[in-house]
Amino acid sequence: MKIESLKKIREQEEEARKRLSQIKHKLVVLSGKGGVGKSFITANLAAALAKKGFEVGVLDADIHGPSIPKMFGIHGQAIYAGPAGLLPIAGVGGVRVVSADLMLPDEDTALIWRGPLKTGFIRELLSMVAWGPLDFLLVDLPPGTGDEPLTIAQLIKDLSGAIVVTTPSDLTRIVVKKAITFCKQLNVPLLGVVNNMSHFTCPVCGTKHYIFGQAGTSRLTEETGVRVLADIPIDPRINESVDNGVPFVLAYPESETARSLMDLAERVVEALKATPEAAREGTSSSGQGP
Repeated sequence: MKIESLKKIREQEEEARKRLSQIKHKLVVLSGKGGVGKSFITANLAAALAKKGFEVGVLDADIHGPSIPKMFGIHGQAIYAGPAGLLPIAGVGGVRVVSADLMLPDEDTALIWRGPLKTGFIRELLSMVAWGPLDFLLVDLPPGTGDEPLTIAQLIKDLSGAIVVTTPSDLTRIVVKKAITFCKQLNVPLLGVVNNMSHFTCPVCGTKHYIFGQAGTSRLTEETGVRVLADIPIDPRINESVDNGVPFVLAYPESETARSLMDLAERVVEALKATPEAAREGTSSSGQGP
């Protein structure tokens, strides 16, 4: 690699560090496996934290399948640069969002990139986005333990923690264990596991139906020692809220699922208070950071 290229990379990394230093807590949300509702958890956790009064941003690092803008009602909008850098778009609930989806000419465009291009894109993005002071930045990672998760873990060296999303099935347990191992090997603090789609409560009789079983998550926590932060029930209206671009926690605040998501936000705040990473310096824009 040419000296000029190395110099540019180092400059971008330093600029990224300066910009991210204004953010108090930087969290990654990962799963290891697709289809577990990771982006749903990311969007609703962000909305729940914002509802509690925190300043929150979401970086959609799922380059090939970005879905965060749709969940916040800003799909189809374009991100612009100002004097300070790239300006995040405020979605429903006031959450600031940055995503490759906001940089594409249309929704049919696919980013057909190999690893080095993705790494360079993420590094450049982190060096350019003007987040401003935030209490929380949530990074929504794609499934697996490849280029994007590794790049984020290496570039954001002061990650406050990781939240691993799973479902109750044993198949999911096998794959999600790899995401937990990923965090441990890279020394990313594990805040806990979110058991998504844990059950369905019949609206007529109140009976809980464990559609995907119960054993998988229990075995996962026993084998890894990572605690469950929350059990998030299935609700038939989730798809409706996603299609409408309103986080479920805001669309149906009195539902069992929304209450579980608000509890998740509270437990994340409590977990950060209990970890040494919570003592790291940062700027809390709301003045009530955890």
